[in-house]
Amino acid sequence: MPKKYLVFMVQVHVNFRRAELESLADLYKLDSINFKDYKEDSPFFIVELDNDQQAKDWIKRSILTRGIYEYWGQGITYDELHSDIRAGNNFEDYKSCYKNSTFKFEFDCYGGSSSGKLDRVACIESFKYLEFEGKIRMKNPDEVFTVIEEYEPINDNVAGEKPLRVFFGRLVQRSDRFCGALEKYDLKKRPYKGTTSFEAELSLVSANIAQVKAGTIMYDPFAGTGSFLVAGGHYGAAVIGSDIDGRMIRGKGSQTIRANFRKYGESLQFIDVLTMDFTHNALRSNLVIDTILCDPPYGIRESIKVLGAKDPEKFAGKENVEINGLKAYLHRDYIPTKKPYSLDALLDDLLQFASERLPLDGRLAFWMPVANDENIETVIPMHRNLELKYNCVQEFNKWSRRLLVYINRGSEYNGPTNAGLERSSNFRDRYFKGFN
Repeated sequence: MPKKYLVFMVQVHVNFRRAELESLADLYKLDSINFKDYKEDSPFFIVELDNDQQAKDWIKRSILTRGIYEYWGQGITYDELHSDIRAGNNFEDYKSCYKNSTFKFEFDCYGGSSSGKLDRVACIESFKYLEFEGKIRMKNPDEVFTVIEEYEPINDNVAGEKPLRVFFGRLVQRSDRFCGALEKYDLKKRPYKGTTSFEAELSLVSANIAQVKAGTIMYDPFAGTGSFLVAGGHYGAAVIGSDIDGRMIRGKGSQTIRANFRKYGESLQFIDVLTMDFTHNALRSNLVIDTILCDPPYGIRESIKVLGAKDPEKFAGKENVEINGLKAYLHRDYIPTKKPYSLDALLDDLLQFASERLPLDGRLAFWMPVANDENIETVIPMHRNLELKYNCVQEFNKWSRRLLVYINRGSEYNGPTNAGLERSSNFRDRYFKGFN
């Protein structure tokens, strides 16, 4: 018989939160979860699951939740809370199941602070009807029972003073966020990083929505300093990256992408990185790539370029230049000619590559910049074999970036396509002009 569970979420990046929860539910085949009661403006979400193992699987790698609890009851006041707990269908079973377990009580809240307002000892004693006979153990108890108060903040800087609701439940699983993932991968503590390194929080969220999983291969074709490779490695994938800028992926001295994996104790997850133009991809065609996760170049730091000559006829004569009897382009220190390339064309190439290389139901996830200063509908790149699953937005001042997540549905899908169309409205030029 299904039981109720309380998911306690964080109120950051709420536009990504449901996508992460749905993706993790799909990853663990939890088809029974109903999202009809999910609300973006609330940090609480009550669901039904068959057992604790399903709850643990679902939330253990989540970044945008705090944890999941076996739901016992709620109320506007503590008296209502106690009445609701006692009236619960599973109340007697719960009492019997945890009667002799070692335990402790924890207190948490949202939108306020119960510090100094709640007599915690008196609050714990008010639960004496649970008739627990096990010992109280503050370290490593068998069970943790949690009181969660929900407040309405007066404003962004002033906490609420009176609880709107009080929840009670048994902790089943803390999220990856509250098991130290953000602290572990904090960019400030990372040996190798750059000015364009993607922040740890959204890197991990992106990996969850892309369903990066253990024992598979994840590829980042625009690896840079390897932020997404690190996120993929954290979730157990074997990761490989490439970048046209060899200096970026090589690093300097001991500061390399590989050094990051050594620091995190995840060197076995790192396959390698290649200096390579994505549009002239050198990965063998039969290499299984389970997930593609990346942040394509926006053209902010410098304009987007790929291998090739801007004026092929003018460059043709230089191809035969020899140095010490060897063609110039065969020397190890040869720097190939590059030509400008548009973001639209690059994204079309990325979608086409994903349609050819991903397995059925494999996911492509990438970030795309969008200007907010004009009343123009954002045109999302589409491919006839890829289903757009998620379009999550992170807003800045006059521009935003979107995490676009696609699922490869194969050649028979025949969805909409807009390949070859101009969509990005020359983002780089408008960025430096302030979007005015």
